[in-house]
Amino acid sequence: MKKYLAIVAAVLLTAMLSGCASNYVMATKDGRMILTQGKPEVDKTTGLIRYTDEQGNEMQINGNDVSQMIER
Repeated sequence: MKKYLAIVAAVLLTAMLSGCASNYVMATKDGRMILTQGKPEVDKTTGLIRYTDEQGNEMQINGNDVSQMIER
C-alpha cells in the first residue's frame, strides 16, 4: 500500500512540475510575435526582458517594446 501511495505521489508531483514550465508569446509594439521557452524574466534595474527563444538562444528585449505577454 505504501508503495502504491509513493508512486501516485511521484506521478502527481511530476505533473505539477511540468505544468510550471509554460511557454509564452510576447507581442511587440511593432507587430512581431516572439515565442519563448519558459517564462520571460524582467530585470527591474535595466528594464530589459530576458527570455529563451524557440531555438534555445538567450535573448533580451527592451520592456518598453513589448505590448503584451501571453502564456500559451
